[in-house]
Amino acid sequence: MGRWGVGIWPALTLSSPSAGTLRPVRRSFYDPASAPGKGVVWEWENDGGSWTPYDMEVAITLQHAFEKQQPWIDLTPIGFCYIIDFGTMSQINRQTQRKRRVRHRLDLVYPLVAGALPKAQSWPASPGPASSPPGPPCSCPQCLLVMSVKAAAGANGGLLPPLVIRKSGPPPAGTRLLPPPGTGLKPLDGAGLRGPGKTAASQASRRQASGVPALTSSASQASPPGAAGKNGRVALATLNRTNLQRLAIAQSRVLIASGVPTVPVKNLNGSSPVNPALAGITGILMSAAGLPVCLTRPPKLVLHPPPVSKSEIKSIPGVSNTSRKTTKKQAKKGKTPEEVLKKYLQKVRHPPDEDCTICMERLAAPSGYKGPQPTVKPDLVGKLSKCGHIYHLHCLVAMYNNGNKDGSLQCPTCKTIYGVKTGTQPPGKMEYHLIPHSLPGHPDCKTIRIIYNIPPGIQGPEHPNPGKSFTARGFPRHCYLPDSEKGRKVLKLLLVAWDRRLIFAVGTSSTTGESDTVIWNEVHHKTEFGSNLTGHGYPDANYLDNVLAELAAQGIAEDSAALEKD
Repeated sequence: MGRWGVGIWPALTLSSPSAGTLRPVRRSFYDPASAPGKGVVWEWENDGGSWTPYDMEVAITLQHAFEKQQPWIDLTPIGFCYIIDFGTMSQINRQTQRKRRVRHRLDLVYPLVAGALPKAQSWPASPGPASSPPGPPCSCPQCLLVMSVKAAAGANGGLLPPLVIRKSGPPPAGTRLLPPPGTGLKPLDGAGLRGPGKTAASQASRRQASGVPALTSSASQASPPGAAGKNGRVALATLNRTNLQRLAIAQSRVLIASGVPTVPVKNLNGSSPVNPALAGITGILMSAAGLPVCLTRPPKLVLHPPPVSKSEIKSIPGVSNTSRKTTKKQAKKGKTPEEVLKKYLQKVRHPPDEDCTICMERLAAPSGYKGPQPTVKPDLVGKLSKCGHIYHLHCLVAMYNNGNKDGSLQCPTCKTIYGVKTGTQPPGKMEYHLIPHSLPGHPDCKTIRIIYNIPPGIQGPEHPNPGKSFTARGFPRHCYLPDSEKGRKVLKLLLVAWDRRLIFAVGTSSTTGESDTVIWNEVHHKTEFGSNLTGHGYPDANYLDNVLAELAAQGIAEDSAALEKD
């Protein structure tokens, strides 16, 4: 992969030896009935006239609405300010009303593998028995397993497909069947398995009568080369339920670590008869047939709460209004940097024998700053009144001039803030209200929903590239807090941070690498409502305490909320 390398063990990572960066990598598996499962790709036309694919989550949403024959769909609930009109096949920006063309086409079924593209007429319009592809793209057992599982899952409505084992008659007399490695089972003869007075066939028929998926044996194209003539029955009668559960858990961990694809099983731990014991039996039998598999229940990402009507949205007790806007604040006029710093410094006549941590020169020597020269003499030294750290006045004035110039100063050593710190957040709107749903981990209270909306614009003199445009991706952004005493306290401090323009900034996104875009500014928010798959959701017992500490690092504490208007 050129400058990048992918690590498999102990975790999937993407590393760049030259840059020294390390990023996590993950794999996703999708329902065979969804857009990626069917090979449907949704794209929008960019300014260059070429087509750009939508994110997988958006494509799944579009395909689901399209198959339901909806005339249009609003993408606001999933974090995008667009409306897709299926009649005109166009994307409409809700803010600017700009239209772009959209299209959908048939591609390779996810995960994308090498091979010929499927023909449009071979794609079923509705879930049904899937036909075999004209030629398998790969003959390895793993790819064959993925294709067979997708085909069978489409035919069974997404449920676990029946186990299929190649069978070509009974084995010759004296043949001994070997169980999968690591199971601890002893080889058996070709007579098969019998429990205490009951045959495997009678047990299978009893499971079918009670609604449990049967494990059948028939010819299969998904069997790996050389599997013909092998019987897939193994010794399970010697294992009780507890041992089967342990075996299933151990096998799942090994398979996941080795990169084997997972097969979703619904109601694995629910009231359904499909339980961990049966899952373990299925995994063992499929391993005996030479098919690697891991049975699991994939987690679901829940970004937004259930729909809420306007009458259900309430204001937050103790917090006035339900929204707040910000505009660009001008720097305080009439005070020079020297006058600002004079409030926070004490002159030092006899500097200690230490280095100035800004210019790294001795405090007894003149400042080593080589930039634009302030009017302060380079040999003057001052001590900050709260923390007591000592610097060249020349260096402090230069640092202030390179910052926001808002009348505040932050010690470069201990980060103590002097004055009121403000940021460079672009103009926008912050909305906040109560919704009648509870967050995971907070079942006894409602939820505070915060909606941030910042439009794209032109960078000001306080931004990295003044005069250049900046983008604003993913707005409006929805965030959530529990409606508890501490949750309301966090909200009030977030309102102070918003007024001081400290929630967002303009910079380079650590997620996409895009520069000149609106990014979060070191105050973490929870953007997942009903899950915590990305680490930005609930339950998280330490989140409220952590965000209070992050706000305190920006100079925002309880006394700050008292000084600001609600």
